[in-house]
Amino acid sequence: MIITPWLVLFMLLVFILVFLFINTIDKRKWLTFLISLVITPLVYFYVFYPFINIISSYHHQKYFNAQDWREKPALRYEMADHTVESDTLIGKSKAEISALLGTYEWLSWNEAQKAHDDNKWNYGLGIEPGAFNSDKDCLEVSFKDNTVVALRTYQEEITYDNEEQ
Repeated sequence: MIITPWLVLFMLLVFILVFLFINTIDKRKWLTFLISLVITPLVYFYVFYPFINIISSYHHQKYFNAQDWREKPALRYEMADHTVESDTLIGKSKAEISALLGTYEWLSWNEAQKAHDDNKWNYGLGIEPGAFNSDKDCLEVSFKDNTVVALRTYQEEITYDNEEQ
């Protein structure tokens, strides 16, 4: 385990809370301190730490990798931030994008033309882990003159095939 300032701070906070709780049960300071010292790691790793992981939306960030993109579509959200920020795909042609990302999953709808827009390809990025997450992440790749000009991430509500409309 790597000892970081956050770990020390949170362990100290949990120790103080456990100490105050045990102090209400028994007033002997040495026994309260000893029990708190033993129970603190258990409370931290089995109560506090899982709770923090449930309510936070942290996830790993990875560099873009075309093979992982195609083989693990549920984990694409890990690569999306770096891909958009680094402009990795900007300036590439439709053929290059198709080779890197695979065939588009759906096309954006163009309201003016009342048809799908061949210059806006969309890919599902998966569902970012989190307790209160009800949206799936998506990536829109915009082309102009057969070249990528913009990447945009957005969220869509999760829908299931067996839900009645």
